[in-house]
Amino acid sequence: MASTTTPAASPSWRQRIVGGAAIRVESLLVLVVLCAVMAALSSAFLSVSNVLNILLSTSVFGVLAIGMTFVICSAGIDLSVGSILALSGVVGAMLTSNLDLPWWVGIAGCLAMGAFTGALNGFLITKGAIPPFIVTLGMLGVGRGFALVLSNGISIYGLPPQMVWLGQGRPFGVPTPVVILLLTALVAHILLTHTRFGVYAQVIGDNEGAARAMGVRVERQKVLLYTLSGLLSGLAGLLFAARINSGEPTAGISYELTAITATILGGTNLFGGRGSVLGTLIGALIMGVLQNGLNLLAVRPFYQQIAIGAVLILAVWLDRINSSQGWRR
Repeated sequence: MASTTTPAASPSWRQRIVGGAAIRVESLLVLVVLCAVMAALSSAFLSVSNVLNILLSTSVFGVLAIGMTFVICSAGIDLSVGSILALSGVVGAMLTSNLDLPWWVGIAGCLAMGAFTGALNGFLITKGAIPPFIVTLGMLGVGRGFALVLSNGISIYGLPPQMVWLGQGRPFGVPTPVVILLLTALVAHILLTHTRFGVYAQVIGDNEGAARAMGVRVERQKVLLYTLSGLLSGLAGLLFAARINSGEPTAGISYELTAITATILGGTNLFGGRGSVLGTLIGALIMGVLQNGLNLLAVRPFYQQIAIGAVLILAVWLDRINSSQGWRR
Protein backbone atom coordinates (compact mmCIF):
# COMPACT_ATOMS: atom_id res chain seq x y z
CA MET A 1 0.00 0.00 0.00
CA ALA A 2 1.33 3.43 -0.90
CA SER A 3 2.33 5.58 2.00
CA THR A 4 0.07 8.51 2.87
CA THR A 5 2.71 10.41 4.80
CA THR A 6 2.75 14.09 3.94
CA PRO A 7 6.10 14.92 2.32
CA ALA A 8 6.58 18.00 4.47
CA ALA A 9 6.49 15.82 7.59
CA SER A 10 9.79 14.07 6.94
CA PRO A 11 12.91 15.37 8.75
CA SER A 12 14.89 15.67 5.52
CA TRP A 13 12.14 17.83 4.08
CA ARG A 14 12.30 20.19 7.07
CA GLN A 15 16.05 20.48 6.59
CA ARG A 16 15.54 21.47 2.97
CA ILE A 17 13.01 24.12 3.92
CA VAL A 18 15.40 25.58 6.50
CA GLY A 19 18.24 25.49 3.97
CA GLY A 20 16.09 27.29 1.40
CA ALA A 21 15.20 30.01 3.92
CA ALA A 22 18.88 30.57 4.70
CA ILE A 23 19.67 31.02 1.02
CA ARG A 24 16.92 33.61 0.69
CA VAL A 25 18.53 35.64 3.51
CA GLU A 26 21.89 35.37 1.77
CA SER A 27 20.32 36.49 -1.50
CA LEU A 28 18.74 39.46 0.22
CA LEU A 29 22.13 40.45 1.63
CA VAL A 30 23.64 40.17 -1.86
CA LEU A 31 20.91 42.46 -3.18
CA VAL A 32 21.54 45.05 -0.45
CA VAL A 33 25.31 45.01 -0.97
CA LEU A 34 24.92 45.23 -4.75
CA CYS A 35 22.58 48.22 -4.41
CA ALA A 36 25.06 49.92 -2.08
CA VAL A 37 27.93 49.37 -4.51
CA MET A 38 25.95 50.65 -7.49
CA ALA A 39 24.76 53.69 -5.52
CA ALA A 40 28.36 54.51 -4.65
CA LEU A 41 29.46 54.18 -8.28
CA SER A 42 26.57 56.13 -9.82
CA SER A 43 24.69 59.06 -8.30
CA ALA A 44 21.70 58.36 -10.57
CA PHE A 45 21.18 54.82 -9.29
CA LEU A 46 18.91 55.67 -6.33
CA SER A 47 16.76 58.21 -8.18
CA VAL A 48 13.05 57.42 -8.21
CA SER A 49 12.93 57.18 -11.99
CA ASN A 50 15.84 54.74 -12.07
CA VAL A 51 14.38 52.55 -9.32
CA LEU A 52 11.13 52.36 -11.29
CA ASN A 53 13.16 51.48 -14.40
CA ILE A 54 14.80 48.62 -12.50
CA LEU A 55 11.44 47.29 -11.35
CA LEU A 56 9.99 47.66 -14.84
CA SER A 57 12.86 45.81 -16.53
CA THR A 58 12.74 43.12 -13.85
CA SER A 59 9.04 42.45 -14.32
CA VAL A 60 9.29 40.55 -17.62
CA PHE A 61 12.08 38.10 -16.80
CA GLY A 62 10.80 37.99 -13.20
CA VAL A 63 7.56 36.44 -14.44
CA LEU A 64 9.61 33.99 -16.54
CA ALA A 65 11.72 33.11 -13.49
CA ILE A 66 8.63 32.36 -11.39
CA GLY A 67 7.52 29.79 -13.93
CA MET A 68 11.07 28.47 -14.08
CA THR A 69 11.02 27.98 -10.30
CA PHE A 70 8.28 25.36 -10.51
CA VAL A 71 10.06 23.49 -13.31
CA ILE A 72 13.53 23.53 -11.75
CA CYS A 73 12.38 22.50 -8.27
CA SER A 74 10.87 19.41 -9.94
CA ALA A 75 14.34 18.59 -11.38
CA GLY A 76 13.41 19.85 -14.83
CA ILE A 77 14.57 22.73 -17.02
CA ASP A 78 12.89 24.97 -19.57
CA LEU A 79 15.17 26.58 -22.14
CA SER A 80 12.29 27.65 -24.37
CA VAL A 81 10.80 30.45 -22.23
CA GLY A 82 12.41 33.27 -24.23
CA SER A 83 11.13 31.89 -27.53
CA ILE A 84 7.66 31.27 -26.09
CA LEU A 85 7.68 34.89 -24.91
CA ALA A 86 8.36 36.09 -28.46
CA LEU A 87 5.86 33.71 -30.08
CA SER A 88 3.09 34.65 -27.63
CA GLY A 89 3.67 38.36 -28.17
CA VAL A 90 3.56 37.94 -31.95
CA VAL A 91 0.33 35.90 -31.78
CA GLY A 92 -1.34 38.49 -29.54
CA ALA A 93 -0.28 41.31 -31.86
CA MET A 94 -1.49 39.45 -34.97
CA LEU A 95 -4.91 38.80 -33.46
CA THR A 96 -5.50 42.46 -32.63
CA SER A 97 -3.47 44.38 -35.22
CA ASN A 98 -3.75 42.16 -38.30
CA LEU A 99 -7.12 40.50 -37.70
CA ASP A 100 -8.77 43.45 -35.88
CA LEU A 101 -10.08 41.24 -33.07
CA PRO A 102 -10.96 42.72 -29.64
CA TRP A 103 -8.21 43.48 -27.15
CA TRP A 104 -9.26 40.70 -24.80
CA VAL A 105 -8.79 38.16 -27.59
CA GLY A 106 -5.20 39.37 -27.96
CA ILE A 107 -4.58 38.89 -24.24
CA ALA A 108 -6.19 35.45 -24.30
CA GLY A 109 -4.17 34.56 -27.41
CA CYS A 110 -0.86 35.39 -25.67
CA LEU A 111 -1.73 33.30 -22.64
CA ALA A 112 -3.20 30.42 -24.65
CA MET A 113 -0.19 30.19 -26.97
CA GLY A 114 2.16 30.13 -23.99
CA ALA A 115 0.14 27.47 -22.18
CA PHE A 116 -0.19 25.33 -25.34
CA THR A 117 3.54 25.43 -26.06
CA GLY A 118 4.35 24.61 -22.45
CA ALA A 119 1.88 21.71 -22.46
CA LEU A 120 3.51 20.43 -25.66
CA ASN A 121 6.86 20.50 -23.88
CA GLY A 122 5.41 18.53 -20.98
CA PHE A 123 3.74 16.00 -23.29
CA LEU A 124 6.94 15.31 -25.23
CA ILE A 125 8.93 14.98 -22.01
CA THR A 126 6.53 12.54 -20.35
CA LYS A 127 4.98 10.59 -23.22
CA GLY A 128 8.03 10.69 -25.45
CA ALA A 129 10.45 10.00 -22.59
CA ILE A 130 12.77 12.71 -23.95
CA PRO A 131 15.00 14.62 -21.51
CA PRO A 132 13.67 18.11 -20.67
CA PHE A 133 16.93 19.70 -21.81
CA ILE A 134 16.54 18.29 -25.32
CA VAL A 135 12.81 19.01 -25.65
CA THR A 136 12.99 22.60 -24.47
CA LEU A 137 16.20 23.26 -26.40
CA GLY A 138 14.41 22.11 -29.52
CA MET A 139 11.36 24.20 -28.64
CA LEU A 140 13.65 27.21 -28.25
CA GLY A 141 14.35 26.97 -31.98
CA VAL A 142 10.82 25.94 -33.00
CA GLY A 143 9.13 28.75 -31.05
CA ARG A 144 11.52 31.38 -32.36
CA GLY A 145 11.14 30.06 -35.88
CA PHE A 146 7.34 30.20 -35.76
CA ALA A 147 7.49 33.74 -34.37
CA LEU A 148 9.64 34.79 -37.32
CA VAL A 149 7.45 32.96 -39.86
CA LEU A 150 4.17 34.39 -38.56
CA SER A 151 5.54 37.94 -38.51
CA ASN A 152 7.67 37.62 -41.67
CA GLY A 153 10.59 38.63 -39.48
CA ILE A 154 9.27 42.12 -38.78
CA SER A 155 7.60 43.76 -35.78
CA ILE A 156 3.79 43.95 -35.69
CA TYR A 157 2.90 47.43 -34.43
CA GLY A 158 -0.29 48.98 -33.14
CA LEU A 159 -1.79 47.16 -30.16
CA PRO A 160 -5.14 48.24 -28.66
CA PRO A 161 -4.90 50.84 -25.84
CA GLN A 162 -6.18 48.30 -23.30
CA MET A 163 -3.26 46.00 -24.05
CA VAL A 164 -0.73 48.83 -24.16
CA TRP A 165 -1.89 49.90 -20.69
CA LEU A 166 -0.69 46.55 -19.34
CA GLY A 167 2.84 47.51 -20.35
CA GLN A 168 2.82 51.29 -20.05
CA GLY A 169 0.15 52.10 -17.48
CA ARG A 170 1.09 53.51 -14.06
CA PRO A 171 -1.64 53.02 -11.45
CA PHE A 172 -0.72 55.11 -8.38
CA GLY A 173 2.60 55.88 -10.08
CA VAL A 174 3.69 52.23 -10.18
CA PRO A 175 4.24 50.59 -13.61
CA THR A 176 1.51 48.08 -14.37
CA PRO A 177 4.01 45.25 -15.17
CA VAL A 178 5.44 45.63 -11.66
CA VAL A 179 1.97 45.25 -10.14
CA ILE A 180 1.36 42.16 -12.30
CA LEU A 181 4.74 40.71 -11.26
CA LEU A 182 3.96 41.14 -7.55
CA LEU A 183 0.48 39.64 -7.90
CA THR A 184 1.91 36.73 -9.90
CA ALA A 185 4.58 36.16 -7.24
CA LEU A 186 1.98 36.20 -4.46
CA VAL A 187 -0.26 33.65 -6.18
CA ALA A 188 2.73 31.47 -7.14
CA HIS A 189 4.11 31.57 -3.58
CA ILE A 190 0.80 30.31 -2.20
CA LEU A 191 0.63 27.67 -4.95
CA LEU A 192 4.15 26.40 -4.24
CA THR A 193 4.05 26.37 -0.45
CA HIS A 194 0.42 25.79 0.50
CA THR A 195 -1.00 23.41 -2.11
CA ARG A 196 -0.41 19.80 -3.07
CA PHE A 197 0.55 20.94 -6.55
CA GLY A 198 3.55 22.88 -5.22
CA VAL A 199 4.57 20.31 -2.64
CA TYR A 200 4.37 17.48 -5.17
CA ALA A 201 6.55 19.45 -7.56
CA GLN A 202 9.30 19.60 -4.94
CA VAL A 203 8.82 15.96 -3.92
CA ILE A 204 9.23 14.86 -7.54
CA GLY A 205 12.45 16.87 -7.76
CA ASP A 206 13.71 15.41 -4.50
CA ASN A 207 12.87 11.76 -5.20
CA GLU A 208 10.68 10.82 -8.13
CA GLY A 209 10.53 7.18 -7.05
CA ALA A 210 9.25 8.15 -3.61
CA ALA A 211 6.69 10.45 -5.23
CA ARG A 212 5.36 7.54 -7.29
CA ALA A 213 5.22 5.36 -4.17
CA MET A 214 3.14 8.07 -2.49
CA GLY A 215 0.63 7.86 -5.32
CA VAL A 216 1.62 11.09 -7.08
CA ARG A 217 0.72 11.04 -10.78
CA VAL A 218 4.17 12.15 -11.85
CA GLU A 219 3.57 12.39 -15.60
CA ARG A 220 0.42 14.47 -15.15
CA GLN A 221 2.18 16.70 -12.64
CA LYS A 222 5.07 17.34 -15.03
CA VAL A 223 2.74 18.27 -17.88
CA LEU A 224 0.99 20.75 -15.57
CA LEU A 225 4.33 22.20 -14.45
CA TYR A 226 5.51 22.86 -18.00
CA THR A 227 2.07 24.20 -18.90
CA LEU A 228 2.37 26.66 -16.01
CA SER A 229 5.84 27.68 -17.17
CA GLY A 230 4.49 28.22 -20.69
CA LEU A 231 1.49 30.18 -19.37
CA LEU A 232 3.76 32.55 -17.45
CA SER A 233 6.01 32.85 -20.50
CA GLY A 234 2.90 33.89 -22.43
CA LEU A 235 2.14 36.45 -19.73
CA ALA A 236 5.71 37.75 -19.98
CA GLY A 237 5.28 37.96 -23.76
CA LEU A 238 2.11 39.98 -23.28
CA LEU A 239 3.88 42.39 -20.92
CA PHE A 240 6.84 42.76 -23.29
CA ALA A 241 4.63 43.38 -26.34
CA ALA A 242 2.44 45.83 -24.41
CA ARG A 243 5.49 47.70 -23.17
CA ILE A 244 6.88 48.32 -26.68
CA ASN A 245 3.43 48.40 -28.37
CA SER A 246 4.33 45.65 -30.83
CA GLY A 247 4.81 41.95 -31.30
CA GLU A 248 8.57 41.48 -31.68
CA PRO A 249 9.73 38.10 -33.08
CA THR A 250 13.28 38.62 -31.76
CA ALA A 251 12.14 39.45 -28.22
CA GLY A 252 13.40 37.45 -25.27
CA ILE A 253 16.74 36.32 -26.72
CA SER A 254 18.87 34.90 -23.86
CA TYR A 255 16.06 35.59 -21.36
CA GLU A 256 16.11 31.91 -20.42
CA LEU A 257 19.65 32.39 -19.08
CA THR A 258 18.57 35.39 -17.01
CA ALA A 259 15.51 33.55 -15.69
CA ILE A 260 17.52 30.48 -14.69
CA THR A 261 20.14 32.65 -13.00
CA ALA A 262 17.50 34.56 -11.02
CA THR A 263 15.87 31.29 -9.95
CA ILE A 264 19.13 29.75 -8.72
CA LEU A 265 20.16 32.98 -7.00
CA GLY A 266 16.89 32.86 -5.10
CA GLY A 267 17.64 29.49 -3.56
CA THR A 268 15.92 27.02 -5.87
CA ASN A 269 18.05 23.90 -6.17
CA LEU A 270 19.12 23.39 -9.79
CA PHE A 271 18.86 19.63 -9.29
CA GLY A 272 15.38 19.71 -7.80
CA GLY A 273 13.74 19.23 -4.43
CA ARG A 274 13.67 22.82 -3.21
CA GLY A 275 12.13 26.02 -4.55
CA SER A 276 11.23 29.50 -3.39
CA VAL A 277 9.13 32.02 -5.30
CA LEU A 278 10.04 34.81 -2.88
CA GLY A 279 13.69 33.90 -3.30
CA THR A 280 13.27 33.96 -7.07
CA LEU A 281 11.80 37.46 -6.79
CA ILE A 282 14.92 38.56 -4.91
CA GLY A 283 17.10 36.84 -7.51
CA ALA A 284 15.27 38.67 -10.30
CA LEU A 285 15.87 41.98 -8.52
CA ILE A 286 19.56 41.13 -8.23
CA MET A 287 19.72 40.55 -11.99
CA GLY A 288 17.75 43.75 -12.63
CA VAL A 289 20.05 45.81 -10.41
CA LEU A 290 23.14 44.26 -11.98
CA GLN A 291 22.01 44.98 -15.54
CA ASN A 292 20.84 48.50 -14.68
CA GLY A 293 24.05 49.31 -12.83
CA LEU A 294 26.18 48.07 -15.71
CA ASN A 295 24.15 50.22 -18.09
CA LEU A 296 24.65 53.29 -15.90
CA LEU A 297 28.36 52.57 -15.85
CA ALA A 298 28.32 52.35 -19.67
CA VAL A 299 29.50 48.74 -19.70
CA ARG A 300 29.14 47.25 -23.18
CA PRO A 301 26.35 44.62 -23.61
CA PHE A 302 28.90 41.95 -24.53
CA TYR A 303 30.49 42.21 -21.10
CA GLN A 304 27.05 42.15 -19.48
CA GLN A 305 26.45 38.71 -20.99
CA ILE A 306 29.75 37.56 -19.53
CA ALA A 307 28.69 38.89 -16.13
CA ILE A 308 25.32 37.09 -16.24
CA GLY A 309 26.95 33.79 -17.21
CA ALA A 310 29.55 34.16 -14.46
CA VAL A 311 26.85 34.91 -11.88
CA LEU A 312 24.97 31.75 -12.90
CA ILE A 313 28.07 29.58 -12.48
CA LEU A 314 28.83 31.20 -9.12
CA ALA A 315 25.23 30.75 -7.90
CA VAL A 316 25.19 27.03 -8.76
CA TRP A 317 28.60 26.54 -7.11
CA LEU A 318 27.47 28.25 -3.90
CA ASP A 319 24.24 26.25 -3.94
CA ARG A 320 26.20 23.00 -4.12
CA ILE A 321 28.39 24.10 -1.22
CA ASN A 322 25.32 25.00 0.83
CA SER A 323 23.64 21.70 -0.02
CA SER A 324 26.63 19.58 0.97
CA GLN A 325 27.17 21.44 4.26
CA GLY A 326 23.75 22.63 5.40
CA TRP A 327 21.66 19.51 4.81
CA ARG A 328 24.05 17.29 6.75
CA ARG A 329 23.64 19.21 9.99
